Amino acid sequence: MRPDPGEIRLAVEDIGHSYDGTRVLEGVSLELGRGEVTCLLGPSGCGKSTLLRIVAGVERQDEGVVVVGGRVVSDATRHMPPESRGIGLMFQDFALFPHLRIAQNVAFGLRGPAPERAERARALLARVGLERHGAKYPHQLSGGEQQRAALARALAPRPPILLMDEPFSGLDNRLRDGIRDETLDILKEEGTAVLLVTHEPEEAMRMADRIALMRDGRIVQQGAPYNIYNNPVDKEAAMFFSDINVIHGVVTNFATETPFGQFLTPGLADRADVEIIIRPQHLKMDFDRNGAGPLPTPSDGVPARGRVSRARFMGHRSIVELTMDHDGSQLKATVPGVFLPQPGTPLWLSLRRDRCFVFPCREQSVLKSPYFAQ
Repeated sequence: MRPDPGEIRLAVEDIGHSYDGTRVLEGVSLELGRGEVTCLLGPSGCGKSTLLRIVAGVERQDEGVVVVGGRVVSDATRHMPPESRGIGLMFQDFALFPHLRIAQNVAFGLRGPAPERAERARALLARVGLERHGAKYPHQLSGGEQQRAALARALAPRPPILLMDEPFSGLDNRLRDGIRDETLDILKEEGTAVLLVTHEPEEAMRMADRIALMRDGRIVQQGAPYNIYNNPVDKEAAMFFSDINVIHGVVTNFATETPFGQFLTPGLADRADVEIIIRPQHLKMDFDRNGAGPLPTPSDGVPARGRVSRARFMGHRSIVELTMDHDGSQLKATVPGVFLPQPGTPLWLSLRRDRCFVFPCREQSVLKSPYFAQ
């Protein structure tokens, strides 16, 4: 569901941009509502940070329009400077002024009487758990404390929009989850619209109301995290969020035969090469009982046999890699807890057909959405 038109804080429309003749953004459009966190997610070099700089006003797009709070701030004829846009900025290096105390850092961008500025800084420092650190200098704080101070400073002027560029990447893994959760709580309380750049799918899934998945300067898919994860637009989108297994097949009479049974593939021409995608956690394993294992359920299709090539325990789950008898391909399955069969152990694998996606091979064509296996 998109934001109510009256609640839209930011809209970018058909943004295009180039560097030295190389296209880095092409036709990028998105909207951001009050209190909404949208994550720009994608690999390094896909255009995420360039789009953030264009929204902030530190860079001007070649084509398209940027609208903040219903007001055009940048198009072909006008370009409002960053300080006039009412947008907060928060980056991975925190950018705190080393010569100012923490309370002075938080109050730096505020206007009005000194007592009011001091009170706003004090209240925000209390909200981020730094009420006892206002008199310290940045170098006297830990990385997590500096991150919280930077958040307080970014929120102090009550910006309707906050841009965050990989703000948690410099934090210790042990602290990151807790600080992300605390940050999200504060942003929701403030009603701030947030555009967050990250290359980590887990971070986007954890923080975002919406994810805009970018690749090669374009947004290839937008939606709620659940929908993006469970309805990937193509193989690469599925692969960005988790490991995948790929099973190849050829279409005949609108169906594809595989060692795991038949998959319906309507809309694809005969002899088209397809890829059936399934994540490791959706593979089901049973021990080979002389070919007489338990009968599969209809949703599991037909079991196929493989032999364990490697098994590893990862703390909360086990990863089992198998070499399949039918073609020597490698498939990977995960199960909760400890499951470490010895190499060479025969196992029957079956697929959760409701969790499979079928795509034509990329060299032929790319579908806008997958076929769910039937």
